[in-house]
Amino acid sequence: MSFENKVRFSDTVFAQEVDGEMVLLDMNSENYFGLDEVGTSIWRAIEQENGDLAEVFGVLLDMYDVDEETLKKDLMIFVERLQDSGLVNLEPL
Repeated sequence: MSFENKVRFSDTVFAQEVDGEMVLLDMNSENYFGLDEVGTSIWRAIEQENGDLAEVFGVLLDMYDVDEETLKKDLMIFVERLQDSGLVNLEPL
């Protein structure tokens, strides 16, 4: 995975923000997932930037006081977990 990928939300995932945190329902597995405040910020940035990971990285870098390498690593781990759970797919830009 690299910043040359685009994140696409699975068509079977429904997302709803509740009290500042995102709740996800995967209709295929019938599993619920909860995102904390940071996870919700990442999810929203993915929506806002149409899945462009480089743009998402820039948005998050402006939002949080974090060094670039830490953010890059954490963003990649987060997206990989979403992908492993079947919530998103990655496509080349």
